[in-house]
Amino acid sequence: MGKGYSPAIAANPYIVGSFACIGGGLFGLDISSMSGVLNNEAYLRTFHSPGSNAQGAIVAAMPAGSFVGALLVATLADKIGRKNTVISSGWIWVIGSIIQCASVNRGMLVAGRVISGLSVGLASSVVPLYQSEITPPAIRGRLVSMQQWAITWGILLQYFVQFGCSYIDGVASFRIPWGLQMIPAILLSLGMVFFPESPRWLMDNGREEEALQVLADLHGRGDKTNELVQLEFEEIRAQVYFERTEGAKSYMDLFKPGVMRRVGLGCSMQMWSQLSGMNVMMYYVVYVFQGAGITGRRANLIADSVQYVLNVALTVPAILYIDKWGRRPLLIAGSLAMGFWFMLVGGLQGRYGHWGEVDGSASWVIEGHSAATKGIIVCSYLCVCSFAISLGPVSWTYPAEIFPLRVRAKAVSFSTATNWAFNFALAWAVPPGLSNIAYKTYFIFGTFDFAACIHFFFCFPETAGRTLEEVEEIFAQGHAFSAWKVERGVGKKTVEEAKQQTKELELHEHIDEKIADV
Repeated sequence: MGKGYSPAIAANPYIVGSFACIGGGLFGLDISSMSGVLNNEAYLRTFHSPGSNAQGAIVAAMPAGSFVGALLVATLADKIGRKNTVISSGWIWVIGSIIQCASVNRGMLVAGRVISGLSVGLASSVVPLYQSEITPPAIRGRLVSMQQWAITWGILLQYFVQFGCSYIDGVASFRIPWGLQMIPAILLSLGMVFFPESPRWLMDNGREEEALQVLADLHGRGDKTNELVQLEFEEIRAQVYFERTEGAKSYMDLFKPGVMRRVGLGCSMQMWSQLSGMNVMMYYVVYVFQGAGITGRRANLIADSVQYVLNVALTVPAILYIDKWGRRPLLIAGSLAMGFWFMLVGGLQGRYGHWGEVDGSASWVIEGHSAATKGIIVCSYLCVCSFAISLGPVSWTYPAEIFPLRVRAKAVSFSTATNWAFNFALAWAVPPGLSNIAYKTYFIFGTFDFAACIHFFFCFPETAGRTLEEVEEIFAQGHAFSAWKVERGVGKKTVEEAKQQTKELELHEHIDEKIADV
């Protein structure tokens, strides 16, 4: 059959699901590769001390490329498969990293970041898609949420590399970290060769025997007669036959009844994850802590590193319990908490700060109020912790599991493109915002978080613990503005019920083919 992967590796869904997360880690590497150089003297000399608008443009170049990459997934993931798309993203990242490492001016740096962004856009869209299609429903949320954990690890590891290299004089202090970030991408592209293709993609491309074998290796220790394997196989077959009767795959499918609502939820989920303000605390944490009154480059780096460690640590509970706690409670509680912390940060900044100067630029700063400085730092840490345990992992899990098969690749890429569109806008807008409206920037993000909380409560149904095919039944119930009414047992089927549904759909497809022939 020529499976092209190692059954021994496929036998452990945790290994299969978690290795692909290296693709998510690429985004994390980029975040701290920028935040770690914002006050690096060699970086500032090489790129002529970019002002707030120029620095925003440099940072925004990566999400601009990611937006394009996320949209390309719609075609690539369906045409060459989920696995090969992940492999391609790794090699594109290597090219972008080489250009960044060798850059001698802003234009070259921006070009490298756009290419790296293309890789991140591909990986951030296809990795959750791949994970959701190869994992059993009982642990799907846990494994897809590891995408976010990989991002936090990428941020942390790259930041400490930046921290260590900051003691090196000259341009090597930022070129070495930018060069080292190629290593995870190379491991990703080489390692994915030994992993299986998505069984749902195989089924959708007429390779049913391979799909059954992959399911058996993943969920049945190689036993094709395993009850769970048979149930999943029959449900996937039924769904594939059903999708084939719905017509050709195209972007217009995203606007059909029954799908458009889910596209709105997926895009909204990714939009709120950006408007929550988390990237203010990631990309521009240096500016946040400077404004809080932390002086000295080393002191700022240490304060930043604590935040990144907390980001990694607090993502772990979400990974372990996301399938037990559910998606809705995490979204509602997390957005509410983040709104509260942002309002406190803005309030403390507004009460104790004033216009001053940092590194020759006008900035809103706090001076002589150690209690206020500590309060802002603590609130910033708590804001990051709130995101790490809620919106962070769920924002990748939820869009990957709510779409029907015929539009899943396109819909997930469209949702992820929304993430990068807002990431681009915020990455560019935040530095000028902090330079012009200062502490009021935090009030804006706090308001967004409260608005997100209301939206999550009314419109986002629970999807935890259900197969991707059972999720179809959830949205068939309706409840567009009363998501809390979705019943817990919706969509549950036995093996015999799944087989019967498959037979009915096969007969329906056969009849349609006869009619078409006539």
